[in-house]
Amino acid sequence: MSIVMTTDATIDNQPFQYEEVDFFTGQPYEQWKRARQECPVIGSDPNGGLGSMLSTPDRQAFQITRWDDVEHVLRSGEVFSSSINAEHIGQFMGELILAMDGQEHRSYRNLVAHAFRASQLERWRDTVISPTINMFLDEISPIGHADLVRDITSRYPVRVICAIVGVPVQDSDQFHGWSEKINTGPLDPEAGMEASRSMRAYLEPLVESRRSEPQGDLLSDLVHAEIDGQRLTDEKIYGFLRLLLPAGAETTFRVMGNALTALLLYPETMARVKSDRSLLPAFIEEILRWESSVTQVSRVAAVDTEVAGCPISKGSAISVLTGSANHDSSRYENSEEFELDRPAKNHMAFGTGQHQCLGMHLARLELSVGINEILDRLPNLRLDLDAPAPVISWLAFRGPQALPVLFDAV
Repeated sequence: MSIVMTTDATIDNQPFQYEEVDFFTGQPYEQWKRARQECPVIGSDPNGGLGSMLSTPDRQAFQITRWDDVEHVLRSGEVFSSSINAEHIGQFMGELILAMDGQEHRSYRNLVAHAFRASQLERWRDTVISPTINMFLDEISPIGHADLVRDITSRYPVRVICAIVGVPVQDSDQFHGWSEKINTGPLDPEAGMEASRSMRAYLEPLVESRRSEPQGDLLSDLVHAEIDGQRLTDEKIYGFLRLLLPAGAETTFRVMGNALTALLLYPETMARVKSDRSLLPAFIEEILRWESSVTQVSRVAAVDTEVAGCPISKGSAISVLTGSANHDSSRYENSEEFELDRPAKNHMAFGTGQHQCLGMHLARLELSVGINEILDRLPNLRLDLDAPAPVISWLAFRGPQALPVLFDAV
């Protein structure tokens, strides 16, 4: 048990104690619930506890658990900087937009923002997204059984983002493997660095070919983009690509697994959505709230400040627990429950503020198209009761590791 420092919000001024949460099997929601009630800003012991990977002997780390405080931190870019991302994930991705603030961030974000606007993405629905999900369904629909993680969710989003960026879609499975290792690089630095080097070596000839022969894809846009009259350096190009490919694949892959798990665990919800597809947007938003695929983002205090009465010194690392905010009972009634008919309210699955997820419209579109096709093409879809029940797990990146199902072969 890791004992963490008292904040002004701790009930009866007793130190808040936080059980260790395993990164790969962890179920943090019950402890986050207790933290929101007892100690909404948690200071981590550098020797253990949730978020301790961000702390050092010379730097305190804090976790922010409540909706109002999470929103405040993410919307206060001048006080809470994203530059800390260069220290941990940046060593695997290179120079990346996640570590930029202010005008620099706005300039670089605008380079790719146009490609991810909802209006622009509609053109990908019929040319890339629908054909991709149907290609994978073609493989399993005659069989009558599948592991939806292995056969669908781990393959579908990465192939889509490869097509949009402009890298060969036939190599999308390889990009999925690299993406997982890059995203979890802080846990296994050797594997993360090897994946980062391998992805760059693969991309180098593609980048060079776009310099002489642009092809109208996002990769060509990056190679020929200019900021203040200057072309992007190679390091910034590869930083963009190492971010776009893993982020565009991994987050949607996990949340789609969460969505399918919910449908299979709640057959009455599946029946309602299947018979009335107008419920699908509400279902997707509730899934994004209930089981966000990414539960936390990192910031660093740029000045001495405080959150919820807790002093936070300049240089302190901040884990902003968006997954906890999405379960805050002060914002959502019956917040721990999945409720299809929940009144519409913004959630934090994509964050907020200037770093709100660039790919949120793409993720929603992929979820909508993918779930629609799965419900149409896998009749009598149900869990395989002879296999272990699916479990949504992990701490920072949540999703099922397997999803064995049965359906009527077609």
